[in-house]
Amino acid sequence: MENHPSRRNFLKTSTAAAAGATLTSTIARTAHAQGSDEIKFALIGCGGRGNGASVNIFKSGGNTKLVAVADAFDGKASATINSLSKRYKDKVDVPADRKFVGLDAYKKLLEVDADLVIIATPPGFKPQQFEAAVKAGKHIFMEKPVASDATGVRRVLASVEESKKKNLMVGIGLQRRHEAQYLETIGRIHDGAIGDVIATRVYWNGGGIWYRNRTEEQTEMAFQCNNWYHFNWLSGDQICEQHIHNLDVGCWLKGEYPVECNGMGGREHRMDGDPTKSQIFDHTFCEYTFADGTKMFSQGRHLKGSWTEVAEYAHGTKGTANVSGSQISGEGGDWKFSGERQQGHQQEQNDLIAALARGEIYNEGEYGALSTFTAILGREACYSGKVIKWDDLLNKGRELAPGIDNYTVDSPPPESALPGPDGKYPIPVPGQYDPFA
Repeated sequence: MENHPSRRNFLKTSTAAAAGATLTSTIARTAHAQGSDEIKFALIGCGGRGNGASVNIFKSGGNTKLVAVADAFDGKASATINSLSKRYKDKVDVPADRKFVGLDAYKKLLEVDADLVIIATPPGFKPQQFEAAVKAGKHIFMEKPVASDATGVRRVLASVEESKKKNLMVGIGLQRRHEAQYLETIGRIHDGAIGDVIATRVYWNGGGIWYRNRTEEQTEMAFQCNNWYHFNWLSGDQICEQHIHNLDVGCWLKGEYPVECNGMGGREHRMDGDPTKSQIFDHTFCEYTFADGTKMFSQGRHLKGSWTEVAEYAHGTKGTANVSGSQISGEGGDWKFSGERQQGHQQEQNDLIAALARGEIYNEGEYGALSTFTAILGREACYSGKVIKWDDLLNKGRELAPGIDNYTVDSPPPESALPGPDGKYPIPVPGQYDPFA
């Protein structure tokens, strides 16, 4: 397995696939059943992004129909069916026998006659769901991040190789790669607008996230799944769940992935410092190092009342770029994107559905997995307070949820997330945490 794609191969893959313009292969058969121009899709994960991606598919301009849903909780599955049925009427055909509930509900959903599967579940569950969807021969759109630990990333990478052999569409929810403003800005950087990139700065500094109070009837597993962002085995922490977007852009414009990372972080104000409600950090800072010695500096934070910034910047030998702002200052003069700025969540589904309608595919799975792992590398560096090398962690990194394929809502959570007698969840302590334990 090639952990660090060459600059040329990486750029060729990422730029072409992301734009949806130069597609990597053509399916011998039509993309949908019995030669119909209707694309049937099924949804695994009925939360905000699952519902959002479904709406984006309906609005893509293609002939699409939702035919099945699956979620850990019946209430969420039913709410999705009801809400989408009201808005899109005959585009939703999900009778009771195609609504599946439980942590293993995806297995039954994959038996349904559907062309495309959306995987929008918590990151910890995605590797096995993606693997099963590939085995079932489905085209796939999977939200980011695609895993929460090294074991999951390895599993996804193996399934990506199988998906390529089967000529399956794999779209990943790193939507900036589908936005015209990013494509042109990064294209100009690749063409030398700021010379060689020697440093990048990437940020996701915001105010905080949601929390859902515990109810009396919930098992511990149900509570954690319902509050999945607050548990490392489910979300991968904020650096993975949100900041992955900015880290992905930094690696994309650099044209490679880092070889090591050191970092620092901690937990000061998350849930008012209450460790009985959450175990993730509320701030991280990472220094990533690439093979040529250049750096990517990363800030991730959830802290109300503090400076907010969600952006990416590049510094080169001949200029600088505000990548998220689509502006470049170089020796050739100043440039600013003048086209229509695209909304990435919609554009990625426009590209995916249009490609399937033409009977063509592209595969974003590899960079989805490697950008996810970049975030995991940063998290483990912050948790441990040590310099962590890419290859070491990818090959030997700790598994956060052993036996996850067999979890049910009545199972105990993994040991890494079990509350103590005082109800407090284990919090990683830099200097003591072992990323290889």
